[in-house]
Amino acid sequence: MTIIRSKSFLFLLAVLFTVGFSTSAASIIGVPGLASIVKYLGNSEPDQPVEVNPLFAAYPEVLQEHRSKSKDYVTAFCEKKRDYIIHFLNKGEKFFPRAIAILEKYDVPLEVRMLPILESEFNANAVSPVGAVGYWQFMSTLAKEYGLKIGGKYDERKNFTKSTTAAAKFFRDQLRYFNDDLLLAVASYNCGSGRVRASIKKTGKKDANFWDIKRFLPAETRKFVMNFIALNVISENYDMFVANNLDLDEQPVLEFAFSDSTTFSKDVVDVKPVSSVKARPDELIKSAVSLQ
Repeated sequence: MTIIRSKSFLFLLAVLFTVGFSTSAASIIGVPGLASIVKYLGNSEPDQPVEVNPLFAAYPEVLQEHRSKSKDYVTAFCEKKRDYIIHFLNKGEKFFPRAIAILEKYDVPLEVRMLPILESEFNANAVSPVGAVGYWQFMSTLAKEYGLKIGGKYDERKNFTKSTTAAAKFFRDQLRYFNDDLLLAVASYNCGSGRVRASIKKTGKKDANFWDIKRFLPAETRKFVMNFIALNVISENYDMFVANNLDLDEQPVLEFAFSDSTTFSKDVVDVKPVSSVKARPDELIKSAVSLQ
């Protein structure tokens, strides 16, 4: 038996009002196309196609829950950093496959591969004002802790494969400590896990997330994490970004099948061949309200 949740049922009513339909529930199930809507709303596969608006930006699954809180920042980042984004995502094409292989080995989310853009812009010889070196900008103490050799003329922080392996081990450990919260792990990479733990303590929540502790973090770390989210969202939707079609506010378009010349009466339903009707959910609901 198909169970329709309350919000889904309201949406179904909106659809019915939109097409000027009024009949019994039994008749609904007997009408081709409308039965598809019921199945769709009940989380079953519809008989008729459901089309998602191609302009609807996708978030990486691991970042999906952060969509509403980050979309304004991502939108602004797209506008202000367009040339920067295109240049370094293209530059990253020769580094990403190697990073992905290493991150997968240590069971670390692949989104972490974006961090060398923020840390060093893929510059092996990058040195920060405080002495962090290489692709991942490791400080010497942390580099040694994760097995990198930095003595003498050769500094393994400048070796992409070895420094990425060290970074993967770091994130593996941080994710274990922070219960697989990727944003807390990213924040700890920037400002130190001690600072993140102290910020969590200030919230008074044992299960505090990045958004809970954000106000307690350094401004640089807040920006670092938000830029990390933005790069991953843009990478996920790169073709649309390049074509200037990326719209984080765009709603999906749902395509349902309705009769194109159907006559309804109190007792008789005469169904003719179906055709597609496309509309955004908010448009359907507005139409339903106007018809009431």
